Amino acid sequence: MSSLSSSTHCRSYSSSAYPASSSCNYGHHRTAISSISLKQLLPRKVSVQSNTKARPNVVPIKDGAVAATVASIENETPSNKLGDGLLSITLPEEFKDTASFDINKDKFTVSITVVGASGDLAKKKIFPALFALYYEDCLPEHFTIFGYARSKMTDAELRNMISRTLTCRIDKRENCDEKMDQFLNRCFYHSGQYDSQNNFAELDKKLKEHEGGRISNRLFYLSIPPNIFTAAVRCASLSASSANGWTRVIVEKPFGRDSESSAALTNALKQYLEEDQIFRIDHYLGKELVENLSVLRFSNLIFEPLWSRQYIRSVQLIFSEDFGTEGRGGYFDNYGIIRDIMQNHLLQILALFAMETPVSLDAEDIRNEKVKVLRSMRPLQLEDVIIGQYKSHTKGGVSYPGYTDDKTVPKDSLTPTFAAAALFIDNARWDGVPFLMKAGKALHNKRAEIRVQFRHVPGNLYNRNFGTDLDQATNELVIRVQPDEAIYLKINNKVPGLGMRLDRSNLNLLYAARYSKEIPDAYERLLLDAVEGERRLFIRSDELDAAWALFTPVLKELEEKAIIPEYYPYGSRGPVGAHYLAARHNVRWCDLGLEQ
Repeated sequence: MSSLSSSTHCRSYSSSAYPASSSCNYGHHRTAISSISLKQLLPRKVSVQSNTKARPNVVPIKDGAVAATVASIENETPSNKLGDGLLSITLPEEFKDTASFDINKDKFTVSITVVGASGDLAKKKIFPALFALYYEDCLPEHFTIFGYARSKMTDAELRNMISRTLTCRIDKRENCDEKMDQFLNRCFYHSGQYDSQNNFAELDKKLKEHEGGRISNRLFYLSIPPNIFTAAVRCASLSASSANGWTRVIVEKPFGRDSESSAALTNALKQYLEEDQIFRIDHYLGKELVENLSVLRFSNLIFEPLWSRQYIRSVQLIFSEDFGTEGRGGYFDNYGIIRDIMQNHLLQILALFAMETPVSLDAEDIRNEKVKVLRSMRPLQLEDVIIGQYKSHTKGGVSYPGYTDDKTVPKDSLTPTFAAAALFIDNARWDGVPFLMKAGKALHNKRAEIRVQFRHVPGNLYNRNFGTDLDQATNELVIRVQPDEAIYLKINNKVPGLGMRLDRSNLNLLYAARYSKEIPDAYERLLLDAVEGERRLFIRSDELDAAWALFTPVLKELEEKAIIPEYYPYGSRGPVGAHYLAARHNVRWCDLGLEQ
């Protein structure tokens, strides 16, 4: 069967004038080839404007614009180079993918600085993702990668550290070692403090040496603790931002602990950056099955008419890990499972699932619809939340430690390692439908999935074949995000034979069986989007505000009342209270059956 995708190339860079390599194999919604008329290619909006708003420490160049200065700026400082006199011509969306001019490809460069380069996230995720993009020719021709951290390290030592985690896992080409050497030769290191403008100024000098006079576009990835985000952003903005291109900053979660701290962080960042320079990353939004969610719904006629309270009985978002904190509980104990998983990963997936059809696939249109969902959600009540904490357990002769047995966790900690919640969206489409969330550590399996339970068939002729348990006859759509990515629909079917015996069967799309190419890591997709200026999978500040507004009151109540979590054995299915929570809303957890 031929694939529906008509493009296997890397996305062209929409916000820069350098062309993307033609051999990149990552597709994108904007690169799907369709019938394009001449009328569609004509510019619909061309605006000429000069910048009248510029902060002393912000480079206010807008992504997606072609900029030309009409006065000499050689003697101006970076903070005012792009003030009055900037001619900005905004191309229509249809032109952005075709506006890559080969004549300019040598004039642009991208410098990617990983701040916190010696940490686990950088070593295990960020550098391997950058190499995968290079391996697939998805990075521009001219690029440089810098590691920045407090640790003393040479370029050679950084390359040696990075090389241990790099693999040519994508398609096992024979030139793997050659590509790896080429990539490592583009990687450099600079040691410095995160709050030192002088150290970032030294980094700026090194970046300029590698940029070679080209128009410089700079991406900073903050792989550091949140308490030093602001200091690092301040120093990078004042001392190492681009003077003639774009500057963007990727910020890792957590984005605060509650509404107040989140707003304070956002305000602090916006002292030095515009909102469109801040890329708040939630790596779950970069996962293949999450990105496919809108495709599944909006491009298949059989699903969209069913996507409402009329046909859907409940929606369940389930996240489970089969391991505990295991020596890394110090960080987790300050946040807990609700802040770590539910307030961001699961809530973002819920918003994508439940949103109305956006006007277009433009980032702002999609994020507008997500915000509407979050603002329509009913305030979360304490009685609709169950929390738990795993305890020690012995199984098969093996002893598994409890959460408070972790030496980095206080013995009297009440931090939940499990939580279940029932949420409701008070709008016309979803009124009365429970959205059940469940997330936990040290459970019986590792899984992340969306399970859509449809309503019972009214007046079902075959009810007697299912007995009194009508849930056995309920259709269910399962979107398994990880592991073993799959989409399957549970239907009722007649078992072959002379009698009338019914069976519940799966119409199954298992990605590993259907697609030979390995699925890219979420960080690869998100890093590529950040380089291109595509914000669709990143979180906007008002999204963040709405998400924290939903969870902050119940989090404060849990902590102020010192609610004791229900204890559950390591490796079990979690607290019994989660089942009572579902039953209170007349549903049951769909992942409890024998057939998953």
